[in-house]
Amino acid sequence: MEAMDICIATIKEISYLVINHPIYSSIGVVVCVFSLLKFYCRLTLGVCDCDAELSGKTVLITGASDGIGKAAAMDLARRKARVLLACRNKGKAERVAQEIRSATGNDNVVVKILDLCSFESVRRCARDVLDTEQKLHVLINNAGITGIGRNRREYTEDGCEKVMQSNHLGHFLLTALLLDLLKKSAPSRIINVSSDAYTFEKLDLNDMRNENVHSDIALYANSKLANILFTKELAHRLSGTGLTVNALHPGCVETNIMDGSEGVFATMTKILFATIAKKLEMDIMVTVEEGAQTTIHVSVDPRLERTTGKYFSDCKEVKLKGSANDRTLAKRLFEISEKIVGESYPQS
Repeated sequence: MEAMDICIATIKEISYLVINHPIYSSIGVVVCVFSLLKFYCRLTLGVCDCDAELSGKTVLITGASDGIGKAAAMDLARRKARVLLACRNKGKAERVAQEIRSATGNDNVVVKILDLCSFESVRRCARDVLDTEQKLHVLINNAGITGIGRNRREYTEDGCEKVMQSNHLGHFLLTALLLDLLKKSAPSRIINVSSDAYTFEKLDLNDMRNENVHSDIALYANSKLANILFTKELAHRLSGTGLTVNALHPGCVETNIMDGSEGVFATMTKILFATIAKKLEMDIMVTVEEGAQTTIHVSVDPRLERTTGKYFSDCKEVKLKGSANDRTLAKRLFEISEKIVGESYPQS
């Protein structure tokens, strides 16, 4: 029996107890649920078992000054890659770059300034990379925000909804501008960090500003579905070029992605994981180092050199659900995204 099946069966039994003994079972239910979550997360946790070195390879990681991006950058620097940290906050990124250099002995760690919520910033970053780098072997589109708990829509200087631009449109433009360099460096890889949250999507291609989306979770889910659809369509267009495109779910990771979030849902989420889970010594969330394992796996494992258009979780390929398999939706999203960012992808 699969781990998830075991968890579901056990949760059904717990639900029966709650219905029949609502008061006396409350504490036991909390403990059991956390135990099950911890059991499932640890049982399914994937670890990159590849020890490949990356001497002579160049990797660019967006959002690399914290969380999963930083952990992945540290690992890739240890593998002797030239690592470009594409980040919004220059001061923080420079400190992280120095930390990585000191920890790994690799001085080939460079900061590039990138604000995904500004198409002009994306273009400046791409020009900088094209002017200074001869090769680019791996592009990891990692940076992202949730927008959960803000209770309002925020729009960028480009007129786009902030979560969609940060998580999808900014990376869409960056990838387009660096595509020729990636092709020239083939075999090369593009990795899009998505999330299993895509299953909560309410994506409407006639409402890319998300003006009619009233759920913050759906707002985030729409951008994560967009990551996957982008991956699917681009992989199709790049077939036979030696450039692969894959997406992944990093897991339930203890990062700062909820920082700045407000409202009841965000507050309860923070309390749930920061207080209750720690009090019970049940770390159901994985560390950033653990969460970075799938990113690292898809970036470096030589067995995946020709694998493209796939979705990974816990260092293994998994099947997608629902709209994530809609090829027509993927093609339409791609074409609409080109119009929004004002950049057409080079022909393969």
